[in-house]
Amino acid sequence: MVVDDHPVVRAGLVEMLRSDSRLHVVAQATNGQEAVELFAAIKPDVTLMDLRMPQLGGVEATERIRAIDPGARVIIMTAVDGEEDIFRGLKAGARGYILKDAPVVEVVEAVLLAMQGQRYLAHAVAIKLADHLNATQLSPRELEILQLIATGLSNKGIARKAGITEGTVKFHVNNILEKLQCVSRTEAVSLALRRGLIQLG
Repeated sequence: MVVDDHPVVRAGLVEMLRSDSRLHVVAQATNGQEAVELFAAIKPDVTLMDLRMPQLGGVEATERIRAIDPGARVIIMTAVDGEEDIFRGLKAGARGYILKDAPVVEVVEAVLLAMQGQRYLAHAVAIKLADHLNATQLSPRELEILQLIATGLSNKGIARKAGITEGTVKFHVNNILEKLQCVSRTEAVSLALRRGLIQLG
């Protein structure tokens, strides 16, 4: 089953898969909710899942599909390659992770490996995942502070919004910079956005 909210991308994926005689596309879904419903009805061997979609995102859809069938083989395929996105997708039970610019041979290989019960991680994804696992994790409070920094608030503004003292904000900011190995708030926000740790808007 191919799941993607962009018709052109979805059609391209279907053609890529149909180019290999060992594969047969049995269903197409335009969002995560539709994917969960179709999966329950059809039980495809492998599901190629977009990450960011309306109504229900790829991570949540993967979790629901795995709840229906713990043995479900889901490969997340997306243009997004932030470490946090990758980590969340795999934590949800995805068997593989490939990027949308992957060549046909890589997409086919990922699907065939998933059918055999094996995992497939694109090389660039594997490197990012290793970085994620090796990085010192930010606490939920630090992520909250970092999200507030991203909105442009001063320490005083953050303190007011988070209901803590300005001194505590400074303490958290110093920890964030140290953990992310950044020299400024701007660099920390930029890195966190790139890694998918926080999002704007």
